[in-house]
Amino acid sequence: MEYQSGFARWTVPSTNYSVIRDQSSMGLFKISLRSLSDRRHTKLRPRPTPFNTSVTMLGGASSKNIRVYWLAFVVYLGILLFGYGTSITGGVVSQHYFETHFGLVNPDGTINKGKDTEISSNVVSVFSAGGFFGAIGSAPISNWLGRRRTLVILVVIFCLGAILTTVAGGSRGVNYIYAGRIVCGLGIGGISAVSPTYVSESSPKGSRGHITGVFQIMLATGTMVAYFVNLGVGLHLANSENVWRVPLGLQLVPAGIMCLGLFTVKESPRWLASKGRTQEAIMNLAYFRREPHDSPEVRREMVEIEAAIREERAARKGLGLREAFFGKGNFIRFSLAIVLFTLHPWSGQNSVTNYAPQIFSSIGYTGTKNSLLSSGIYCIFKVVATAATVFFLVETLGRRMSLFMSAMGMGVTFFIIGAILKTHPLQTVTSSHIATPSSASQAMAAMLYIYVCFYGMGVGPIPWIYVSEIFPTRTRHYGLAVASAIQWIFNYVVAKITPTLVADLGYKLFFVFAAIDIGGIAVFAIFLPETKGRSLEEMDIIFGAVSYEAREAFIEIQERELKNEFTDIASEYPVHGRL
Repeated sequence: MEYQSGFARWTVPSTNYSVIRDQSSMGLFKISLRSLSDRRHTKLRPRPTPFNTSVTMLGGASSKNIRVYWLAFVVYLGILLFGYGTSITGGVVSQHYFETHFGLVNPDGTINKGKDTEISSNVVSVFSAGGFFGAIGSAPISNWLGRRRTLVILVVIFCLGAILTTVAGGSRGVNYIYAGRIVCGLGIGGISAVSPTYVSESSPKGSRGHITGVFQIMLATGTMVAYFVNLGVGLHLANSENVWRVPLGLQLVPAGIMCLGLFTVKESPRWLASKGRTQEAIMNLAYFRREPHDSPEVRREMVEIEAAIREERAARKGLGLREAFFGKGNFIRFSLAIVLFTLHPWSGQNSVTNYAPQIFSSIGYTGTKNSLLSSGIYCIFKVVATAATVFFLVETLGRRMSLFMSAMGMGVTFFIIGAILKTHPLQTVTSSHIATPSSASQAMAAMLYIYVCFYGMGVGPIPWIYVSEIFPTRTRHYGLAVASAIQWIFNYVVAKITPTLVADLGYKLFFVFAAIDIGGIAVFAIFLPETKGRSLEEMDIIFGAVSYEAREAFIEIQERELKNEFTDIASEYPVHGRL
């Protein structure tokens, strides 16, 4: 096979990948799902490295990646706000003082169900609507300003929205909450797209699954904190405007820490390399790896980064945005991202998270204390299961198997919940009556706890990990932006219709989610190509954009071209040592 770039032309042997090339004028690659499924068995030849760079979370060398973990902690504070902001309002709008203050109570003291459902769904869903536009708009800004500066802007936007929601009340009606939630959504939507890109681009391949997976741990932690804040407010501050001002104002604390923390981290080396700032990229890569700038590990990784970027730039020279989405190996990557994040919000988890107090009430846990406490315990299970998966399973089971087992378990538990609810329908109780949950209610709650453990095992963290690593550097920000936007728009839809679905479908809602989990996510997982243990630059080989031999030949050229860059850095920093 003859391979040509803007730098050289050479002949290399063809590989045995199951790739179907479409000989159209655009020269696009079309890869069937079946070919991707077949390619998961194809082994890439190991590249020579000076030592094993795979560092496990619990291994003695974990301190080597401490700077990357700090980066993940700082930027994923925005993801903690994502989980907190998504979950906090479900408990806020169900507080009796909130309902009374904002006119949701009839003259006879009963709740106006129509207005209550409308405001409840609006407060939750406008956050997702803002998130959609924030995710889409973040791509060009991140490409222009870089990952770090973009995040600083986004967290400031979020803070403005949080202030608006906090000051609502009195003469400032519920519209202040709506406006603030939209602005918060703009900030969090952008953060949800940029953060995993930033972390993935800075992580070593052996630990990328662990580090990128912290995204879902922080998301689950934010959800858990939200429910316990709501529980505390409901028990101790239930008769004042603090029922919404304290929960919504607390968002400013992690937002402020994140804003300050962003000034302690360095820019993504891959973004710097894509902008031609090679020396800065080398220095930042050495900083994150805690290696001398001229160490074999840093040199090899930097050469792979430059080879992939220049190879992609040469192949797409003069081509527009359409080629970025439909170019060699990219169309299938965008397709996988879109399908993953279309199915993800319909797995049932978003509905349970957004309306957990109402969901637990619907299966027999009535009263503010019972429903909120049950929701908080649910979130503890979620955090523990997600952390166990990220730190122990994602780099052992792999992405595909984790996702498949997770979806199957979720579907089975939802089928059981639906069956119990059908055979043991709940008795209608007044909102003021606190009943002891029946055995059937306790069994359904137990199934929900088991369900969320399966969710944390794969469907929760895997889509974010997978999509953040499959795209090439020059289109990664667009890939994450599209995936995040898809998720946000379906979050909006799910949040908007869940109260109606709970009221109209009852037990059948659990059957619907179970069918999506097993028939949609589990089946789709079978066709995903495995990516664990591969560098970001190897994704082009996995998805058929280039052959292994062609990439290696290009790397050899880049090694010669980058010698001058390393020589210049060596003259500036003559003392070798860790940065």
